[in-house]
Amino acid sequence: MNDHSLYRDRVSPNSNEPLYQQVYRLLRHKIINGEWAPQEAIPTEISLMEKYDVSRATIRQALAELVADGLIERKRGRGSFVAAPSVEQSLVRILSFTEDMQQRGLEPQTRLISARLMLPTERVAEKLGLSEGEKVARLVRLRLADDVPMSVEVSCLVYRFFPGLLEHDYTQNSLRQILQRQYGVRLARAEQTIQAIAADEEMAELLDVDQGAPLLYIERVSYSDYDVPVEHLRLYHRGDRYTLYNELRG
Repeated sequence: MNDHSLYRDRVSPNSNEPLYQQVYRLLRHKIINGEWAPQEAIPTEISLMEKYDVSRATIRQALAELVADGLIERKRGRGSFVAAPSVEQSLVRILSFTEDMQQRGLEPQTRLISARLMLPTERVAEKLGLSEGEKVARLVRLRLADDVPMSVEVSCLVYRFFPGLLEHDYTQNSLRQILQRQYGVRLARAEQTIQAIAADEEMAELLDVDQGAPLLYIERVSYSDYDVPVEHLRLYHRGDRYTLYNELRG
């Protein structure tokens, strides 16, 4: 398809290019050139079918291409929206979500999903070097930026280091700051692994994405200044919201 046909904003059934690809290019042009702003709803499938005189299957294939490109996102029961630019997160610093979002000019918000004292799994106990029967304070928090769900954090902290930890308000206060101010513990270093996973039903519901949507999963163990493991953290980042980066030197 040439530039002239692109700007005429219509598809040609006589073109050698598949119809879905033509629609994809037209919609992509609108997004890239700012005709539709980030977080703005794009026309419904029916509206697009009527506008371009194509089938629903053609529209859905074009939209799937845009989703794969990270240009739009589907919200269950609400339609398709222009995706917000992804947030880059460095792999070389331990930065709290609150600090990270504030530095980017975004308003961080937290919803506490659960907070309880419990026995850890065998894996978490091993990672934290816990004795048999020793408990952890487990916090599950949904993290948002400008009211948009960004990630879910599941924190397990060694409770004997932080008595009374569950009594604080984590919707208004940073966990990391509470550890430093109330308990004198600074997270000095961390070890972590990163992998891509698909959102299960629970994570899809919390993050407002489709079940099976890509997530960046991080498992992290954080250590105090005395090199003692104090927190086991599982992070579930929306794949369409985060880009992880690192600087490598030769």
